[in-house]
Amino acid sequence: MFKKVIGQDNSESQRSAPPLPEARHPEPVSPVYGSQQPVVAAARPAPAATRNFLSTDVEIKGTVKFTNDLVVDGKIEGEITSDGNLTVGENARIKAEIKTATVVVYGKVHGNITAAERVELKASAEVVGDIKAKSLAIEAGAIFVGKSTVGTPAQATAAAAQPAAQQPVATKAAPAPEAPKQGTLAGTSL
Repeated sequence: MFKKVIGQDNSESQRSAPPLPEARHPEPVSPVYGSQQPVVAAARPAPAATRNFLSTDVEIKGTVKFTNDLVVDGKIEGEITSDGNLTVGENARIKAEIKTATVVVYGKVHGNITAAERVELKASAEVVGDIKAKSLAIEAGAIFVGKSTVGTPAQATAAAAQPAAQQPVATKAAPAPEAPKQGTLAGTSL
């Protein structure tokens, strides 16, 4: 940083100021709730990378709509709709009808869930309501009270949509199921 020059006058008038460091502008910083360290965000994040957070101190009554991803750790009462992905955190308490692409539940949901793709209930999840999704995954320890409709009933709805004259007619009767057989265990009597 300092350079010693032999044989030159080092008086105050001839001494030059040290070069200034190159000016750097810090990257924009966005806070991450629940963590002590700030996360450096890109200047312009890609739309698919956008993730919205509702922390534990947030309470919403009404309709919640979002585009990409939403992580909820607070309370919502009403309706949640989106084509994106919803994650219900462990501290979340949801009393709402949910209609999204995917739902991952760690907390409590009281209300029906309709997902275009997938619903995952993690071990800490508690869901009271009906679930409709293409696929459903339930971890051991999760609580689910309700009925589920899993898969895409495309063939059933296509057949129901056809007029009665165009519906296929069954020509062969299905075999009747056999009656359950009864027996006794050896050493027991009736």
